[in-house]
Amino acid sequence: MSARTGVHAAPSPDGIALMDTRAGRGQWRFLDPVGARLWQTITDGTPPATAITDLTAYWHSRGADPAQVRTDLTALADDLERADLLHHAAPAAQPDRTEVRFAAAAPASAAQRLAGHVGLFAALVLLRLLPIRIAIAGARVVTLLPGRAALPEEADAAFTAVRRAARLWPGRAACLEESLATHFAAALTGRRVRWVIGARFIPQGAHAWIEAGTVIIGQDETDRVWPYVPALQVERSN
Repeated sequence: MSARTGVHAAPSPDGIALMDTRAGRGQWRFLDPVGARLWQTITDGTPPATAITDLTAYWHSRGADPAQVRTDLTALADDLERADLLHHAAPAAQPDRTEVRFAAAAPASAAQRLAGHVGLFAALVLLRLLPIRIAIAGARVVTLLPGRAALPEEADAAFTAVRRAARLWPGRAACLEESLATHFAAALTGRRVRWVIGARFIPQGAHAWIEAGTVIIGQDETDRVWPYVPALQVERSN
């Protein structure tokens, strides 16, 4: 099957997380390894009925009740079809990551502080007032601005500037707003970072963050559960 624009996949040995950005703020669907195998088989081109029959036989050979397996797989396939998720979604690339850098105040120049306010304003408008697909499009547009890849210290400074700016805005800026704002702020000062949205499975959860090279920037000390698996990455291609 062809890829469906707006659906992104985060595959893992623990299952697969599907991020549907086609409407509203987006929606996540987590599938366990059994459901993930069904989804992968169908999206690789096997008709749903054939996939269900083949997987029922497979799980029966491993001791499962075939009637129950068929019932469960049929219900899942029907549910995914109603949600229009039975289409191939290419997973995000998995670049090497060598360090998770936890949030700490970094020096920020006046220009970086101003960029932090502008980036946060843009992120809040896009994410709170418009569908998430528009925010993703905006993130891709700013990768066209001139600049070079940010060093980890420069990405830290952009993240710090955004966090400081967020103290002056009403409401809470969560990871999605902070990371997109940092992506914008870095671009406004001639630096490029990678904006990533992904998921983890144990415990289940979604997260957004930025990366500079192989370094993951700005993680909270209270959230040391890693790795998250990328579903979507926005960065300049060269």
